[in-house]
Amino acid sequence: MPSSADGPTIALLGDVMLGRKVAERLAGGPPDKVWSSELADLCRSCDAVVCNLECCVSERGSRTGRIHRKPFFFRAPPAATEALAAVGVSAVSLANNHALDFEEEALADTFDHLAAASISWAGAGLDVERARRGAVIPAGELRLGILAATDHPGEFAASQGSPGVAFADLPAGLPGWIPPELVRLREEADLVVAFPHWGPNMTSEPARWQRARASELIAAGADLVAGHSAHVFHGIEWIAECPVLYDLGGALDDYAVDSRLRNDLGIAALWHLHSEPQIELLGLELRFCDTRLARGDAAEWIAARLERACAALGTRVERVGEQRFALVPP
Repeated sequence: MPSSADGPTIALLGDVMLGRKVAERLAGGPPDKVWSSELADLCRSCDAVVCNLECCVSERGSRTGRIHRKPFFFRAPPAATEALAAVGVSAVSLANNHALDFEEEALADTFDHLAAASISWAGAGLDVERARRGAVIPAGELRLGILAATDHPGEFAASQGSPGVAFADLPAGLPGWIPPELVRLREEADLVVAFPHWGPNMTSEPARWQRARASELIAAGADLVAGHSAHVFHGIEWIAECPVLYDLGGALDDYAVDSRLRNDLGIAALWHLHSEPQIELLGLELRFCDTRLARGDAAEWIAARLERACAALGTRVERVGEQRFALVPP
């Protein structure tokens, strides 16, 4: 378990989708039942927990027509905030391709429900300035800055006077608004994490442009980069002695499973500050609408995949438990 005596520990989770069948599960029982008690206890023992909330939280709104033939629409009930609280979530990113699935009134409700649950957010706002503004949250005795951005869809981008997400055309380059926002966060926080929603679904390794943007985010002031969007976890790289977790994969959903890519297996990262290992990884098994720590064959698959994916990026992990791994320092 994380130990506050050694310094704060920050847990980073990938995509958390609380709509559709997960929403039905939330309505049918205690909201905390979508997580195993073991996983919930471990996350709550951390000093801060950050995830990508890949849905809106509302009982209002209509399906957006901004994107032609958009296939999936995710909306969670207000009880979703109780599911987030069950694992100690202190901040979420809303910079993704589902925040505006039920248009502006549902996004506004999302802000209200998160605020009522004392959960901070970054990556979306009532206008472009607020959407791009990162969040600063307590993490033990330190303060953590979070910058969130998404490279898709452009149709969801906030604009002057119009709600939406913090859009960034990351394949084309690092947009001009990100470096000064990282500078601002560094002035207000002790550490800063860049938390991008980037790249297409169902990829198993970072694209060349993602590796380039990660270097630029680190150079601009991020202490750690943790991405999501692929629904499949990627390998980890050290850049200038800063960890880059290109994709954490999923953390909770109701998605169909690709038997080869295993999008039902994800990782959570424990970022231990002032203690070793700096980065510890937890293998997650996403059962249908509930998530637990991976065991047995699932843990073995994660171990083998993680070893290969990290080796391809010049890094190495050590297995320290059935589903626990330590990232070896550079």
